[in-house]
Amino acid sequence: MRNWSIVNNSYVKPKNMMNTAQRLNGIGEYYFSGKLREIEKLNQEGPKIISLGIGSPDQPPHPDVIRVLNEESIKPNAHSYQSYRGSPVLRKAMADWYLQWYGVSLDPDREILPLAGSKEGIMHICMTYINPGDLVLIPNPGYPTYQSAASLAGGSVSGYQLLEKNNWNPDFEELKTLLAKKKPGQDWVLLFLNYPHMPTGQVADKKLFEKFVAFAKENKVLLVHDNPYSFILNEEPLSLMSVDGARNQVIELNSLSKSHNMAGWRVGMLMASGERIDEVLRFKSNMDSGMFLPVQLAAVKALSLPTSWYNQVNSIYRKRKLAAEALLDELGCRYSKKQTGLFVWARIPENMKDGFALSDLLLYNARVFITPGGIFGSGGNEYVRVSLCASEENILEGLARIKQAGILKSVQHV
Repeated sequence: MRNWSIVNNSYVKPKNMMNTAQRLNGIGEYYFSGKLREIEKLNQEGPKIISLGIGSPDQPPHPDVIRVLNEESIKPNAHSYQSYRGSPVLRKAMADWYLQWYGVSLDPDREILPLAGSKEGIMHICMTYINPGDLVLIPNPGYPTYQSAASLAGGSVSGYQLLEKNNWNPDFEELKTLLAKKKPGQDWVLLFLNYPHMPTGQVADKKLFEKFVAFAKENKVLLVHDNPYSFILNEEPLSLMSVDGARNQVIELNSLSKSHNMAGWRVGMLMASGERIDEVLRFKSNMDSGMFLPVQLAAVKALSLPTSWYNQVNSIYRKRKLAAEALLDELGCRYSKKQTGLFVWARIPENMKDGFALSDLLLYNARVFITPGGIFGSGGNEYVRVSLCASEENILEGLARIKQAGILKSVQHV
């Protein structure tokens, strides 16, 4: 509560501060937004912080993708408003990509909606389907935006537990129990899932996806599958849309941010039945316009890249993952070597209070930042996450700093 004063041990709002909408009650600033400001300040006071927190790819897109953007941007007809549904050329490329890599056949005219990043799609879906008080189910631990977007839309959010002992898979009996909490008159329940899972790196198999779809059909659940990590350190990309009968039960989100090193370009996509696309478009078309045409055409090029592109990207991440594991070994953390995605998720030593304590210990004593698992929900309190979106050299420098600062001794005696 920046700029507030404290009187008699209570926060007092400045007189010139406006009341914010009630929908913001309980919604704080996104964790990384505030933490990056703190890191920026610390960088001004001493050696630069080695940040192993946020999952923003540090490598560039393929050179041909940048070339297309440059060539298309200088054309005089490239700068007008674009269709809310995106360019037909981009939708066709997205459909071709899904068929090639996921084995899913989609109608590019009816079943694909390009987005300015999949994070936008999460908000669009929540605003399209959630009424005040509606029950919404989200994974715990899980991506914090599911919670905030559903809450902003007026939903009543409940987390379903993902536990290490269950390989970070849900307990479907718990899900049934949670469904009993839906308000009278609520027809469908929105359920978010995310595999390969962030932050744990757990991969789903076809059997788990089939169980989700069967559960959704039986219990009138609309599944929202967030799928941006399926190409990172993962040999078998899998779409929930590939399950028989999923089309009317599933909305899937995907993105070029991680798979093509295009996080700042904001290119995502939403896949669903034509009816769901039309419903979401009713909200989306009142909130934004289509993305810049040269970006769309560059995305078309990105989606046509060969297998060698993904192999090249993953060869870099494999080396970084080994360095990250060495860093976690130094701290006495425990982790699975079977994780996929842009991070390594690890359980903290037993004598540490929580992941926040370990994260702060490293930040203030070794000038190395890793993410506390508690920002992903209570199920992450005893974990930390290390990003692979830093060079191997930087990760190893972080390890050296930790050794030099004697952090392992501090961990052992907390």
